[in-house]
Amino acid sequence: MSSKYRVFTINPGSTSTKIAIFDNNDKLFEASITHRQEDLVVFPDVQDQLEYRTEMVERTVASNGFDMADVDVYASRGGGLVSCTSGVYEISDLLVAHAATGMSGIHPAQLGSQIIRKFANRYGKPAFVVNPPDVDEFCEVARVSGLQGIYRESHTHTLNQKEIARRFCLSKDLNYDNVNLIICHIGGGISITAHKNGRMIDSNDIIKGSGPMSPTRVGDIPYMNVLELAFSGDYTKKELSDRLNRNGGLSDYFGTSDVRDVLALIKDGDSYAKIILDGMIYQIAKYVGAMAVALHGRVNAIILTGGISNNAFVTDSITNYISWISEVTVMPGEFELEALASGAISVMQGQVMTKEYTGMPVWNGFK
Repeated sequence: MSSKYRVFTINPGSTSTKIAIFDNNDKLFEASITHRQEDLVVFPDVQDQLEYRTEMVERTVASNGFDMADVDVYASRGGGLVSCTSGVYEISDLLVAHAATGMSGIHPAQLGSQIIRKFANRYGKPAFVVNPPDVDEFCEVARVSGLQGIYRESHTHTLNQKEIARRFCLSKDLNYDNVNLIICHIGGGISITAHKNGRMIDSNDIIKGSGPMSPTRVGDIPYMNVLELAFSGDYTKKELSDRLNRNGGLSDYFGTSDVRDVLALIKDGDSYAKIILDGMIYQIAKYVGAMAVALHGRVNAIILTGGISNNAFVTDSITNYISWISEVTVMPGEFELEALASGAISVMQGQVMTKEYTGMPVWNGFK
């Protein structure tokens, strides 16, 4: 069998669907399909966007001169699954059913496995999920919440977190299984994660809601205030959920989730905009400190990544707070599509075995 494979990768987000086609690790084509709010508002729920996003993907691939029939393997970020171990999962009926339900919470990432399953079935090709956001490697003490029966869960940008860790360690000739890292994925959502000896032992929850405010999410917020909003009669459950987890953060303050728009306001002398952006930066830095505590202060490096890490004002401001903890490295952008291709190729070439999605969570409460 040939060792060269054409891979289609997909990563659906709140306002975009990112796709790429690779021949092994050589990227042939990449696109970010933008979904305008007026296009999405007609769909009551995320799951209702499935056919719309599938058609957009097909149209974009075809308009760029590629044919899905020529793809050897499909790979998606995944999402909506019960907690699982890291690795590459073959997409099964059970995995798709759980993704469609949103077992771990509702997020557009759950559409990825469903979209590529359609193509895989149509053309008789394999399809995989690589390091979904539901990977759970938490240490036990990190799960305690303060309310019996409710536990802190692991929902983070696992795909990019693991890929950034791998790339950083390769660049420094380090073994990921023998180092402690704090990785900050700073994008529309923000995840700040403690990596200890190859495991993500603690992080904020990007699905259920915790951590610093982000461009689209409120992050930590006094729960009594949320209770007041919930019982005010001004919101349905979905409306309040959307305000907290899709239209919160910078979007709630300014009507835009683009940090560049906020920086433009600051440049024009808007002192309020500066306070709010500085507040987000401050909260990110505080969470880095919390993850340093989770690692007992023994931190080999702190890495800033994600789309917003392209902005020097943000990264310099964060670094000013945290550089006393450890060396700070900026690795801007996202490498999720590359990580998907790498994961799929490693399976096709026999270097890695796929895992079975059992539908049984890796952790299901204290004994």
